[in-house]
Amino acid sequence: MSTATLGITTVVPWDYDQAVEQAKAALKEQGFGVLTEIDVRATMRAKLDIDFQRYVIIGACNPPLAHQALTADKSVGLMLPCNVVVYDNGDGSSTVSALNPMTAMSVVGNAGLDAMATAATAKLTAAIEQLGRLAAA
Repeated sequence: MSTATLGITTVVPWDYDQAVEQAKAALKEQGFGVLTEIDVRATMRAKLDIDFQRYVIIGACNPPLAHQALTADKSVGLMLPCNVVVYDNGDGSSTVSALNPMTAMSVVGNAGLDAMATAATAKLTAAIEQLGRLAAA
């Protein structure tokens, strides 16, 4: 697992479908529900007639953390939900990456969001780390 400024990422030795399923399960264990699911490949095919790799953007929400964030700053809704992407690497493995909430909330510039961003980052990091442990088992 790597934690870059933009995202918290792991590569798993699973095909795309299994990686998507496992990512959703790991998010659920950390209190996140899936609000949206964008099939980028299907969208590119339908809108641009382009064949793109299997790629999904999952809009995940942890309701208590979202409430805390929106209470602190209504404009933070522009940054919600937490985006998690899963994509097929073309070699039998997949990449799972979550937007780092600390990075996202730093753009807002409201210190009242720091505790929520720290908690959200910890939960998303735990979900990504869980995938890494499952992959290594």
